[in-house]
Amino acid sequence: MEYTTSEPRIGDAFGRTLQRCWAAGAAPGAAWEITERDDGYISAADATRYFTPADELSELDQRAVALAQGRILDVGTGAGRHALALQQQGKDVLGLDPSPGAVEVARQRGVAAELGSIAHPPEGIGPVDTFLLLGNNLGLLQGERAAPEVLRQLASLARPGALLLGTGMDPAGSDTEHTAYQDRNRARGRMPGQIRMRVRAGTLATEWFDYLLLDPHELERLIGPSPWRWETIHEQGPKYLAVLRLG
Repeated sequence: MEYTTSEPRIGDAFGRTLQRCWAAGAAPGAAWEITERDDGYISAADATRYFTPADELSELDQRAVALAQGRILDVGTGAGRHALALQQQGKDVLGLDPSPGAVEVARQRGVAAELGSIAHPPEGIGPVDTFLLLGNNLGLLQGERAAPEVLRQLASLARPGALLLGTGMDPAGSDTEHTAYQDRNRARGRMPGQIRMRVRAGTLATEWFDYLLLDPHELERLIGPSPWRWETIHEQGPKYLAVLRLG
């Protein structure tokens, strides 16, 4: 028998993973999120983390939920774990995600969610008082070249004095396979924690995209030329919650 190999079909692999997890009752081990890095590194994580109940959110996430105010945009809402926590507190929140499957799951769970991204927001989304970039979604800054435009696009949707609450992770102290990748990034003129990756689900895969792990000092440098100003930071080991304010 002759076998051939081919690239996976491009599609909503992330959404399919969430749909599979939700259909199985979001039980531990029901579905795994498989990510592939551009050097061939493969990782798997239990997709149930996207369904974490409000009272089990991390300390950093709970702090962000408490700080959020006014009209709130949950960027990269996924299955809506943070949006649901906000709704339980009676706050006005809209979830935003580029994955049709994620938006469908979030809506089934009672979240007001729209299909879109920072670069391509749905009409009538602003003005926004608080942006949430939780679940390490400061990674959506992508890298040194893309970050200024991402920050500008967020500011274009914001009300004056808006808050940006984002969690990130310092890539320092990673194991050998990750530090070798970081060294490769430096040699290519990229930020050390910049990751070129895609999500896989069976024969399906998302497009390749950049995701950024950065320490607080790198974040402070990236926002320097932007309309956002550093307000405070809450740290918990290598993870942190950054609080930024517009203008």
